[in-house]
Amino acid sequence: MAYAANIKATSNNDVVPMLFKVLFPSWFAGFAFSAIAIGALVPAAVMSIGAANLFTRNVWKSYIDPGISHAGEASVAKIASLVVKLGALIFTIFLPTQYALDLQLLGGLWILQTFPALVFGLFTRWFRAEGLLLGWAAGILWGSWTAWSNGLKPLATIDLGGTSYVFYVGLGALILNVAIAVIATAIVGRVSPRSATAPR
Repeated sequence: MAYAANIKATSNNDVVPMLFKVLFPSWFAGFAFSAIAIGALVPAAVMSIGAANLFTRNVWKSYIDPGISHAGEASVAKIASLVVKLGALIFTIFLPTQYALDLQLLGGLWILQTFPALVFGLFTRWFRAEGLLLGWAAGILWGSWTAWSNGLKPLATIDLGGTSYVFYVGLGALILNVAIAVIATAIVGRVSPRSATAPR
């Protein structure tokens, strides 16, 4: 559409705003620019609220003030949400954009490593907490190291039998995570078997 409208944008991010500016009246372009700004803020607001709630319930209430009231939780969550937003704003203004892209890649890799602990821990009784924790740590460390040594690219190459295979770093770390969790659980189960009355 930009080429058809003879628009020459220096960045892909400029194409849609420039289309609004060139093809529509000024009042509608202003309305569209506002919608774009609000649309960009909505995911950030949801993430900051989620981070604030996690901090309030899992850190503040658990370790700092266990007897906090619901109103107190709301106040702490509001302050934490504001701190997260200010931190994100400072990050955006003062640090290179590439850092945000790199952290997004690592964030996806890290979040994926919680899958075994959540799914296996909730829906099976065989896995031990020690094994799941060790698998999670192995996946996080190996995945982060592999991504970092590969220039923070999502894909890495491995040579097996003279043939090169390309794989997603997060998936490779997840496979290692599960393998370590299985092995560690088997070892811990032999060393310290559950008693018949132990919670499962």
